[in-house]
Amino acid sequence: METVAVVENGPATGDVAGLGKIKKNRIQVSTNKKPLFFYVNLAKRYMQQYNEIELSALGMAIGTVVTVAEILKNNGLATEKKILTSTVGTKDEAKGRLVRKAKIEILLGKKNSNDDDSADKEAAHEATEADAKK
Repeated sequence: METVAVVENGPATGDVAGLGKIKKNRIQVSTNKKPLFFYVNLAKRYMQQYNEIELSALGMAIGTVVTVAEILKNNGLATEKKILTSTVGTKDEAKGRLVRKAKIEILLGKKNSNDDDSADKEAAHEATEADAKK
């Protein structure tokens, strides 16, 4: 019932059967297609090609997307730029009715090595100021 797929080399601005425009840097996650680390490794490859990637999922696949994003962030490969949530209507072919599903889109940017350095410097500066006030 999930209408999600992995889009690897789709057109950047094509309209696909009402699903909207496909982006080259978007990974659409499904709960029943691939294991978790397939998406983690795919996201790592995309991160090398693009400065940012978009992870998206519907319904029960949302947990998988969040886990993939957290793995990338915790490994120091990405930073969170934006999280969008919404509800979309999909047609249940078996029952012939409209079913509303939650949707999430997580935009991740490539983490620069300077990001860690600046955060460490800022933390050290704050600690120095706190010591000076004592």
